Amino acid sequence: MSFIQRVKSAAPPGYTTPEFPSLYWPLPVGASQSHYLYNPSDIVRFTVYWTLLLVGGIHLIVALWACLIQWRNWKLLWIAPTIFVVIGGIEALISGAIVGGLQVLGGVYQAGYFEMSTWIPFVWAVINTLVLILSSFAIYGGL
Repeated sequence: MSFIQRVKSAAPPGYTTPEFPSLYWPLPVGASQSHYLYNPSDIVRFTVYWTLLLVGGIHLIVALWACLIQWRNWKLLWIAPTIFVVIGGIEALISGAIVGGLQVLGGVYQAGYFEMSTWIPFVWAVINTLVLILSSFAIYGGL
């Protein structure tokens, strides 16, 4: 017999993955309505979904703004929202999959046998969106 026993998963017996948004009000701290993620595939899925929603929404807002600016060119007006949403979707899939799956969120929580609140993928999607917004500005000066 060995001293060290490997636990396959930190999930409690009878655990089922919560439905997609499953955001809950975290206060008071001892409340029992908390939802947690244990499987790395669920963590990736939640992170990609939230990133798709937020980054896609930002790209859609920018596309609508471009349409408002270029309203005189009505024959080509439909191209901007289509291209912006497709590019935003590709960016969101890539960044959400990297943050959620490639050892950033899913790997760390799985290695430490931690439970992840359903708020964490949402917060990382907000961070991805804010990085996208900040990187869209030209910074003069710098290094």
